[in-house]
Amino acid sequence: MKKIISILLVIMTISLFTGCSTKEKDEAVDKTTVEEKNSTEDTDEAKPAAKDEVVHIKLFTGKVETVDLMNEIIDEFNGLHPNIVVEQEFQKDASNVIKVKFASDDVPDITTVVTQEYIDQGKYIDLSNEKWWDRIQPAIKDMCTDVKSGKQYRVASNMTMAGLFYNKAIFDELGIDEARTWKDFEGDLAKIKESKADVVPLFMAGKDSWTLGHLIEFVAHGVIKQTYGVTESKKAFLANDDSKLQFGAEGGPMDSFASVILSGKDKKLFNDDFLTATYDNQVEMFANGEAAIISQGMWALSNIIEKNPDMAEKIGFMPYPAITDSTEPVILSAEDSAYAITAATKHQKEAKEFLDYLFESKNLKKYSESIKSPCAFKDVDADWGPIKEQVNNALSNGVNIGFTNECPSGFSGDDAGRMVQELYAGQYKATIDFAKAYKEVWDKAWNASN
Repeated sequence: MKKIISILLVIMTISLFTGCSTKEKDEAVDKTTVEEKNSTEDTDEAKPAAKDEVVHIKLFTGKVETVDLMNEIIDEFNGLHPNIVVEQEFQKDASNVIKVKFASDDVPDITTVVTQEYIDQGKYIDLSNEKWWDRIQPAIKDMCTDVKSGKQYRVASNMTMAGLFYNKAIFDELGIDEARTWKDFEGDLAKIKESKADVVPLFMAGKDSWTLGHLIEFVAHGVIKQTYGVTESKKAFLANDDSKLQFGAEGGPMDSFASVILSGKDKKLFNDDFLTATYDNQVEMFANGEAAIISQGMWALSNIIEKNPDMAEKIGFMPYPAITDSTEPVILSAEDSAYAITAATKHQKEAKEFLDYLFESKNLKKYSESIKSPCAFKDVDADWGPIKEQVNNALSNGVNIGFTNECPSGFSGDDAGRMVQELYAGQYKATIDFAKAYKEVWDKAWNASN
């Protein structure tokens, strides 16, 4: 019943949001001479906007860390381009909200939400021939390349890493080294718990499902990614190759993942409010020294330092310890802040004009230094963060993996995170039940899109 009520609330929220969005859009249109047609084929690239026409561009994102900065850049762009008005729309559950948008006439012009299924369905335009690629790191271009077509439908402005942030002062005080296996890692967490009664060993932000979905991507899917390598694992995800994915297998990646989560719960190595703590709570607890370790990416660094500048000198960074005997620690090293232009937009020319502005060196430098993330563009020299050395060490101590961009669109990272919430809440009697349920949901979504 709770699940049904939750679904109804989500539908009501989305409906309300869509209604508000449409109303705001209508009001905006009334104030301009904009003539927005709904054809998905007759784009403005083929039929440019009239000279005195004001074109509205909607940028849809789920990246909370960049909302204020992007508004600043958008305001500057709008001031320089009186014929274009860019508007940003942020949704915390963006990967699910985009489904509604693609199913309605509220499709954004530019989005940071890109999935393989939507690429296959032709929902984004081909950006392969854009001038930006000559300035971008070749490895990032490879990560942005669609395995099936060899084309690029999204362009990343930055690189990012995700792993475990830890408090170096606590580690030094207790004589803890970076663990390579989850068994040793649990021993370290137990030592922190015994020695520091006022410190949470590993603080989880379970209310924000994307943080738990990331654990699936990095820790569980990390087993597959390091076993088969970048290209072969992408092919396995795309083909739903069960001989390699082994989602429902005993001792497989999902069963092993569920085991370490429930083990940590049983030993009380996590925060008591695992299921209700937010991302903001997590960042604040770590910044204040009340959490010894958190699982996050470089995108959290600016918030941590903003809350406590003195923490900058105490931050350590390490790969996720291996959860199976046959694997090594893993660390995310991937493209970040990727933008795609939707095929439904009437304003390709203006959308590209905005991305041209966003990708100017001065803006990319500001962007990188604001979110403490390395820039993907070769001609940008940004002082992106105080833990460069720790990040480089982590990259050399763990197997580098990318995001799971090949998930079927009907099973987003938020959906996976909600299954972890259910696991922690005791919905599954055994870890293998969670593994089988994960495979069932994945298969259902994959079959629906293939």
